[in-house]
Amino acid sequence: MTVHFIGAGPGAPDLLTLRGRDLIAASPVCLYAGSLIPAAVLDHCPADARIINTAPMELDEIMAEIAAAHAAGQDVARLHSGDLSVWSAMGEQLRRLRAMGIPFTVTPGVPAFAAAAAALEAELTLPELAQSLVLTRTPGRASTMPPTESLTNFAVTGATLAIHLSIHNLDQVVADLVPAYGADCPVAVVWRASWPDQRIVRAPLVTIAQAVAGSMERTALIIVGRVLAAEDFAESSLYAHGYDRRFRPQDALSRFSGVSE
Repeated sequence: MTVHFIGAGPGAPDLLTLRGRDLIAASPVCLYAGSLIPAAVLDHCPADARIINTAPMELDEIMAEIAAAHAAGQDVARLHSGDLSVWSAMGEQLRRLRAMGIPFTVTPGVPAFAAAAAALEAELTLPELAQSLVLTRTPGRASTMPPTESLTNFAVTGATLAIHLSIHNLDQVVADLVPAYGADCPVAVVWRASWPDQRIVRAPLVTIAQAVAGSMERTALIIVGRVLAAEDFAESSLYAHGYDRRFRPQDALSRFSGVSE
């Protein structure tokens, strides 16, 4: 028996990975975060699967369901939205599974920031403009922030920011970022990225709160950075004429000449 933690993607059912789909189809028990995972993903469950919505459950109740499946020798598909590496609450579950001696696997999913960038038709790192992407959030009821991980600290870098779980703090986000990014810095708020009712609002940083005006909540992602409106940026050297690289050595004297794949 194994518990398979599966990143179910940002919302669109066809953004589920093939590995995730196959694990769901092979698991007689499915625990899923019903508030964020579309019902169509559950269509991959076996016809007689025990399907449990964990949205109203406490951690002890979730672990009790897993323990019962373990006792019955039944694999579990444990579905979380997006990717499991950030803000998934997977870590506390894995800690308990290790203590209980229950085996598990982890299958990544398409993260929300990637779906939002796709919706914006944007690359979030552009040469000489931004080469870092910061995934962060603001303090909330469920989680505080370490004192060094403030928006003002991240803003000093000038990196592109993908601010999760913070639409309710948009006014404070603006106040924290304007001094470093400037009032005219482009911002995009993407609500329910990849869902059929996806919505996008774009505005300069100083007016983004007015542009959103409470029309989005919970699953909105705030992306801040000059990359969102940049047109006059340098091209990458990777494909530049004369750039010596392993798969395109420039001449017989290249250090890559004769290097096999």
